[in-house]
Amino acid sequence: MTDTDTINFDVQGMTCASCAVRIERVLGRQEGVEEAVVNFAGQQARAVVDPDLVDVALLQASIDKIGYEITPLVEGEERPSLDERYEEEVAFQKRNVIGAALLTAPLLLLSMLGPDELWSDMIQAALATIVVFGFGWQFHRATWKQVTSGSLAMDTLVTVGTLTAWVYSMWAMFSGYPVFFETAGMIITLILLGRYFEARAKGKASSAITKLLELGAKEARVSRDGFEIMIPVEDLHLGEVVVVLPGEKIPTDGTIGAGATSIDESMLTGESHPVDKAPGDLVFGATINQQGRIEVEVTKLGAETALAQIVKLVEDAQASKAPVQRLADRVSSVFVPIVLGIALLTLAGWLVATGDIAVALRSAVAVLIIACPCAMGLATPTAIMVGSARGAELGVLFKNAQVFEQAKVVDTVIFDKTGTLTRGAMTLTDVVTDEPEDRFLLLVGSVEAASEHPIGKAVALGAEERDVILVTPSDFSTLRGLGVAGTVDGTVVIVGKPKLVADRGLHIPDRYVASMERIESMGNTAFLAGWDGEVRGTLGVADTIRDTAADAVRALQAMDVDVAMLTGDNHRTAETIAVAVGIDSVMAEVLPADKAAEVARVQSEGRSVGFVGDGINDAPALTQADLGMAVGSGTDVAIEAADVVLMSGDPGLAVTGLGLARATFRTIRQNLFWAFGYNVAAIPLAALGLLNPMIAAAAMAFSSVSVVANSLRLRRFE
Repeated sequence: MTDTDTINFDVQGMTCASCAVRIERVLGRQEGVEEAVVNFAGQQARAVVDPDLVDVALLQASIDKIGYEITPLVEGEERPSLDERYEEEVAFQKRNVIGAALLTAPLLLLSMLGPDELWSDMIQAALATIVVFGFGWQFHRATWKQVTSGSLAMDTLVTVGTLTAWVYSMWAMFSGYPVFFETAGMIITLILLGRYFEARAKGKASSAITKLLELGAKEARVSRDGFEIMIPVEDLHLGEVVVVLPGEKIPTDGTIGAGATSIDESMLTGESHPVDKAPGDLVFGATINQQGRIEVEVTKLGAETALAQIVKLVEDAQASKAPVQRLADRVSSVFVPIVLGIALLTLAGWLVATGDIAVALRSAVAVLIIACPCAMGLATPTAIMVGSARGAELGVLFKNAQVFEQAKVVDTVIFDKTGTLTRGAMTLTDVVTDEPEDRFLLLVGSVEAASEHPIGKAVALGAEERDVILVTPSDFSTLRGLGVAGTVDGTVVIVGKPKLVADRGLHIPDRYVASMERIESMGNTAFLAGWDGEVRGTLGVADTIRDTAADAVRALQAMDVDVAMLTGDNHRTAETIAVAVGIDSVMAEVLPADKAAEVARVQSEGRSVGFVGDGINDAPALTQADLGMAVGSGTDVAIEAADVVLMSGDPGLAVTGLGLARATFRTIRQNLFWAFGYNVAAIPLAALGLLNPMIAAAAMAFSSVSVVANSLRLRRFE
């Protein structure tokens, strides 16, 4: 398989969805390019390329030929943000629309109230010429580039419509026929007004990334040469120690070396409750230290920090395309030539029917203006931009646009138990043994201390709390889903499920089987430990259910989603947890390697499955599921495998993520319905002469603004 690279480009010159489709098509045809995606709303392009075949300069030249400009984005390079570019566009369109309106107002008054004299027509001609060729030059310039490259777009319709009106009026002025310079002027003014409102709305939709970046601290307090000084965050080095006082933002990701505090991590997780932190705990940049003075060793900087990764995920989601958008793009790409054909037929039809060239031209121009497909181009990307941004604010990160479409069909959500429905912070509750307890805990605790599993950590911590000094085992091994083994002081110790100790040839006395059943009957997890051919004791650990788990299950069920639980724990413990949170379907004692198979089995029953997990052993199931949701406090492997990242352990975020994804896709469908339906309904009216070109221009501008405004409603999603 050929290795590929991904190149991101900044795109200049796009004015509508058809532009994006054309750039995407041309870029995708170039040698070495395996896939190309262009995001109109985000003004960016992404190309997956074979680095051995692709020539970036040739890619840029191919796009330059069709009238646009692409510039590779270099990580870390300073460039205007999308917000800054939208601000420039808003200012530019505002100047244009004000200037055009100041000239169009007297033009309109003269056309309606002025005398039918040549001098009046000439003043109108002068005003209209400035509006059409001055303030409307952006449309004509884009059209020229499009036509010379053999393509058509929305600007083509505006140019053809306004120039038709202007050229006809110039001829009519000297031929004694009525002029309609005001139509050309009003069309340009109203479309400029639509562009202005559209630019403002798109700016609002894109502001989330800027807000996220602004959350970060600008300065850090470091100790250098015996003095504490403030330096820019950019000047920090890995391994350096920063001091954070109460009320200050933590400047970057790191590990607490000294001090204890509580930290407000709501900007990362969406949870309002502060999190207690002690030496050795991880902290993240842009979170707020609420209580004590802490010293933090810097472990990540710049693009590696949690905040930067969140920004990247949001940017990637906004730049990607949902499958439904590809349909809209294809429609937009063929729409313009079809509209031109309809306009020509309208012109010919009215000329044959009435012989009145003014009526024929007016109807044809109305068809051209009303049909501009920019609303269709905005329908999907604006909803995705707002939906993914709102998700980031709520602690839910969508990794691609397909999530929004997939979420609508998910009818079953399967939760992993430990660390998802439960806190995953277990404690040692029971030690049943005939051995001296300190000797038993030394052997068992030392082996478990080498494990990364929450149960192992609980046993090791429980042993230390009982003043047992643990040692490092040799020949340690993890038997995934079964237990662990290791050698301590020359003794080979086996700790785990009955199947593991039986497979290793250890005899299980009845009293330890009975103690296991007693511990499990209370909803706790029980397992065995032994050496020298015999089980020597039973241990029990307990995990507490998350406060929001039952509410999350009820909320999903209220959305007509079936909820199930999947765990490697025993049936009795799993059933106890399931009953407590309101889950009826339980899959227990499932080995890590079999989790994906269980998800596939449910899918084989015709179900569309969302899976929520947090551990390395959940990664295959997250990938197998139709919609994988990884808890952000889980492992990097799980997060990488998922489609959605839930930034805290709150299972309620799974409800938020599914609900927001569905709301976003619902908004996309609404936008496409109204945008496409508007064109389908309005074109026949224009062709029949029932729409004045000025009204058509106003309606066309309104359709784009209404699509963006509908998308902005997602900002209020709770």
